[in-house]
Amino acid sequence: MSAQNLYRHARLHVVSAVLLSRGAESAQSEMVDISATGLCVQRPQQWQGGRGQLWTLDLLLEGDAHINLEATCVRETEHKLCFEFTRIPEDRQIPLWDLLGGYADRVEAFNT
Repeated sequence: MSAQNLYRHARLHVVSAVLLSRGAESAQSEMVDISATGLCVQRPQQWQGGRGQLWTLDLLLEGDAHINLEATCVRETEHKLCFEFTRIPEDRQIPLWDLLGGYADRVEAFNT
């Protein structure tokens, strides 16, 4: 079977601490990348979550910028967790789009 070129929203590599919380569970991590539809973080050592779970993510960015949103865990690997945005509060949308800049409108090819 040959690999196909598919397209996804472009990923922006950003250094940021991320707090993941769900009920009484919480974990700290570092962002790997972010796009217009989701983000990937380094898998925390004590990760107890799973695919399909809804989490609140708090992104702590340079210059005291803070973006909180809700996202569903859609992929887990040994080293990464990937989340799809499910709810971005209205007052956090502009800071998110400002962070993404031109990446919000870009797509990139990737192989499956």
